Amino acid sequence: MDTKQKIKIMEDLSLNAWPSYQMQIYDGWILRFSYFYTHRTNCIEQLGHSSIPLQDKLDYCEDIYEKWGTPAIYKINPLLDSSFDQRLMERGYFMAHVTEVMTRSLYAYKASGKQNPNITLHTEISDQWLKGLFAMKGMTNETHLKIVPSMYAAIPKDTIAAYVYDRDQIIATGLGILDRDYIGLYAIHVHENYRGQGIGRNICCSILDAAMEQGASSAYLQVVEGNAPAKAPYTALGFEDF
Repeated sequence: MDTKQKIKIMEDLSLNAWPSYQMQIYDGWILRFSYFYTHRTNCIEQLGHSSIPLQDKLDYCEDIYEKWGTPAIYKINPLLDSSFDQRLMERGYFMAHVTEVMTRSLYAYKASGKQNPNITLHTEISDQWLKGLFAMKGMTNETHLKIVPSMYAAIPKDTIAAYVYDRDQIIATGLGILDRDYIGLYAIHVHENYRGQGIGRNICCSILDAAMEQGASSAYLQVVEGNAPAKAPYTALGFEDF
């Protein structure tokens, strides 16, 4: 499999893993809208070939997002021609951030052989898991609190939701999303008072162990460029920049 094919797979996996609140298809582009919860769920992605002139398409997309009341954001992947970036910059666009994809094969991954007793795994994303995640993220936006649960519920793939409790409080979460023979790691969050204890690493290991039992042979995750504290534990687990 060549690099372009692998990039296409990563794009497919990430799109499946994180649905938006609303989506519409427009001439080979997918317009995603989630009241600006995240850039990824509130952006324009190019999936297929276009037939409408680019100028008209950009005008249309900007009108749609203006009606939605959020910025027009384009997700640019390495398969797109660099001339598209130039056209956007000519219209006043700028680079918001770069997301790095990290991957690793699970063939050489040594499973722990048993689940960490402090970590609970479920195949469904419960209201309790969501409330714990929202609390750790300090989410207070009423619209987001209303719509984001439906976005998680719309994930079309099998999931592995990880919980860590201290007494009756969730102090860490993790989410594995199975697609083809991949497991994607998402929502790895540890309460600020419990960081530095290896909890995040243990969550990742537990999810990878469970995924291997279900046939996963590769793993991936995404991290914002420059976030060295987040990348360090993933690198220690054998993940490499893709």
